[in-house]
Amino acid sequence: MSFGPPPSPYTQSALTADTERRRRRTKLFGAVAAVLVVVLCAGGWLLMYATGDGTPADAKPSAAPQAPDEIRETVEKIPSPPEGELVIDYSEEKFKDDETRYAPGTWATDKIFAKGIKNTLTGFKFGQDDSAWTLELDGHICATTRHVTADGRTAVVVQPGKRKGTKDAGICDEVVFVDLDTGKKLWTATMPDAKTAYVTNTNLTMTRGTVAVAWGNGSVAYDMSDGKQLWKSTSVSTCEDTGFAGGRSLLVLLRCGEESTHAYRVQKLDPRTGKPRWTYNLKEGLSGVFLPSSDPPVLAVGAGDYGVTDLITLDDQGRYSATISMKGGRFDPMCGSSFDGSDYFGMMENCYAMVVGQHALFVASKADGDVDQAENWITAFDVKTGKALRKFDGRPLQPLWPVKMSGDDLLVYRPSSDNVGPAAIVSIDPTTGKQTPFLFFNLPDDSTRMETPEWSDILVEHGRAFFSPRQLTPSAKYPDDPVPAAVGIGSVH
Repeated sequence: MSFGPPPSPYTQSALTADTERRRRRTKLFGAVAAVLVVVLCAGGWLLMYATGDGTPADAKPSAAPQAPDEIRETVEKIPSPPEGELVIDYSEEKFKDDETRYAPGTWATDKIFAKGIKNTLTGFKFGQDDSAWTLELDGHICATTRHVTADGRTAVVVQPGKRKGTKDAGICDEVVFVDLDTGKKLWTATMPDAKTAYVTNTNLTMTRGTVAVAWGNGSVAYDMSDGKQLWKSTSVSTCEDTGFAGGRSLLVLLRCGEESTHAYRVQKLDPRTGKPRWTYNLKEGLSGVFLPSSDPPVLAVGAGDYGVTDLITLDDQGRYSATISMKGGRFDPMCGSSFDGSDYFGMMENCYAMVVGQHALFVASKADGDVDQAENWITAFDVKTGKALRKFDGRPLQPLWPVKMSGDDLLVYRPSSDNVGPAAIVSIDPTTGKQTPFLFFNLPDDSTRMETPEWSDILVEHGRAFFSPRQLTPSAKYPDDPVPAAVGIGSVH
């Protein structure tokens, strides 16, 4: 089945002005200043940070070292001190009239922050204004993955310029594997028979030693070490490879049957051969399926309504474990499109308000309408039983957003409510509910859109927090001003 050539997000017709969502409150962000320490002490924050002997509350053992080609799972150490300062402050300049620059892909290592914008990847060292490296790609970025190897490599899919003598303009069929620390292009590969791979339907992921891409009419996997093709699936079939989920394992979502009667299947694949190890059949009539986690296997499904209505968990053999209802409007895992409602740059694994751990998954609620109550909350659900385990409340005017797992702990982001109190990354022990401050900081006053995962990538890596919008549009009032593209926070030393 062909999706047909979509309207490219890189043409003038798709470069519409950004519509700023109406918010219940106006926020002001102050610069990081010495007065922050006084504010924290007055609020009792630092008392939460220290244990009885004055040492950081970070006694949990570190994870065993990972092999270089494993997908990175960083167990964070709580920074000392937790007060933060800007280490990345990057803005894009010289926008044309009504221009939107798409900015898919945000990564960090212990040495570099890297960002994708249009047809370029750029790396920045912490605390330096100038870029450390810039990699010009053969065309615009079509798909990215959040996954990074333990030694700091990742992949993107590119829409190369029109090849001379062909009609392949607009096809997203080039895979590029990159070292994030150096900006070096390690290898490139051309996806076979990818005539229907577009920016709207191409999904990219990685698992140990393997890079995998699916585009509906086909899929292909490559060896990380040299870019050699491991296997492909491009033959005519009643089922289409819609997308993959990577990480510890490799899952594929298959869409089978005609448009009016299609059904979905999820398979766990051998990453080196593409052969299925198990298959789970979903019921018919679903409007959409996402794969936020491959291990444990978690499926986010829409049952007739717009958006995700249920989360389904499976065991390691692909057998049904539990269903967690998202109905009633209480929860919103924010799965899928995040570019003004467009399905660009790969969306199979992207559930921006949800994090999956080995034993529990964590989903943010929608905002509460009462300004005197918690803005929202995060609920932990048992992966095996689906039962609610614990609830973590935000504060009035301060929502909580799940960011990542750090071992068995959950890291969350809590924005500031005004121009005095700080924003924070907080570490939560799901077993006890204990909350330990990770970083305190204030974002620059022109970074308002970076505070929500609906619009911005929010990362925590190697003790630093990063905020970067997925698309950039200049202010209508000040069109010549630089547009904030990334902010990074590290511990004050």
